[in-house]
Amino acid sequence: MGSGQVTDWQGKHVTVAGLGVSGIPAAKVLHGLGARVTVVNDGDDARAREQAAELEALGVTVRLGDGATLPEGTELVVTAPGWKPDKPLFTAAHEAGVPVWGDVELAWRLRELDGREPAPWLCVTGTNGKTTTTQMLASILEAAGLRTAAVGNIGVSLLDAVLGEEPYDVLAVELSSYQLHWAPSLRAHSATVLNLAPDHLDWHGSMEAYAKDKGRVYEGNRVACVYNVADKATEDLVREADVEEGCRAVGFTLGAPAPSQLGVVDGILVDRAFVENRQKNAQELAEVSDVRPPAPHNIANALAAAALARAYGVPAKAVRDGLRAFTPDAHRIAHVADVDGVAYVDDSKATNTHAAQASLAAYDSIVWIAGGLAKGATFDELVAASAERLRAVVLIGADRALIHEALTRHAPQVPVVDLDRTDTGAMLAAVREARRLAVEGDTVLLAPACASMDMFVNYNQRGDAFAQAVSELGA
Repeated sequence: MGSGQVTDWQGKHVTVAGLGVSGIPAAKVLHGLGARVTVVNDGDDARAREQAAELEALGVTVRLGDGATLPEGTELVVTAPGWKPDKPLFTAAHEAGVPVWGDVELAWRLRELDGREPAPWLCVTGTNGKTTTTQMLASILEAAGLRTAAVGNIGVSLLDAVLGEEPYDVLAVELSSYQLHWAPSLRAHSATVLNLAPDHLDWHGSMEAYAKDKGRVYEGNRVACVYNVADKATEDLVREADVEEGCRAVGFTLGAPAPSQLGVVDGILVDRAFVENRQKNAQELAEVSDVRPPAPHNIANALAAAALARAYGVPAKAVRDGLRAFTPDAHRIAHVADVDGVAYVDDSKATNTHAAQASLAAYDSIVWIAGGLAKGATFDELVAASAERLRAVVLIGADRALIHEALTRHAPQVPVVDLDRTDTGAMLAAVREARRLAVEGDTVLLAPACASMDMFVNYNQRGDAFAQAVSELGA
């Protein structure tokens, strides 16, 4: 499809797969560049018809209820990231020799539109912690006086970021495995894979394919590939990546860092990667207490964000100031209240076992509220790793039996309350049971290890229900 200059798009037949947060902006941008745009969408509900009417008023063709057929004459498909690669539309595109891009690929191709100097991309992916790390990175970059934004899978639209009238200095880009799958040309300034654990395997088909898509973020990196020392799979992805000459592998660790790593020494985040004579020297960046909350997995997020910022040349003071200024989003290991000496913590965002294990590792004596949609996950490893921390467990949701079975195998001594209900009111019952089981000094932790859609619209609503239930304990 050419280099992405305006003349490349005039009259081009582009099919956009999917309405929604990425499809509609892509259709509008492409139409504005002179492309002949057809949007195809599987759904044909009231919301889709409303969105279609908006686009059709601009001159965009929309086909609802037919996301399988490749429109005749299509020269490029731009897809919403969630569309699975095995859809008939993509098979037809492949057979016809038509390239398929995601919205990230489109933004990457358009970043030099009108001869503008594009902002470098600092990219973040991983199974868990992407959003927090990206937001931390943006906060650090802002503390350094740079015009930046958290974009990609969160925040500002990537298309808006690269096409806006006022250019950014640098972008903090969160990328999902879906987005990376459809972004073959992406070449970041520096990037990190925070961790790797089984997730979205129904979409990718295998753990190997999932890891391969995550590893795309390292391809063509110019300055640094940042990996997790505690997760060898992330370092393996760095070794496999084809990067620019001079690009360095930089690790982060919760222990004392070796040369070319960032880590923690006596409660201080330190840098032994972006300093002179890193064999002997280290630069203090911030205190562990500057990271909120200072849970182990969140300290790892902060180290990864700091590594990317340092790769871009940000001074140590900006790392400290940026971490201090950062406030995490709701439902991410958020302290809700203390009631009768028991802490109540909302980590509804822990929608898979890897995230839940990190959350459980942050506390010593836990009454754990868990359950929901397992999405094919197994729970033996999670329960075995966390058993000694569990005082009791309250189970809710459609797939709670899977967690119960793992508890029976690996933590038979732990009391379990199995609430046989999936209505939204179950959360109040779960919190009341947790209060009955907890003693002073315990933490009641909502870290479901499952998706929320069996009972709630999303994890936000689930977390809100938990907080509301906690507020009613004294009623």
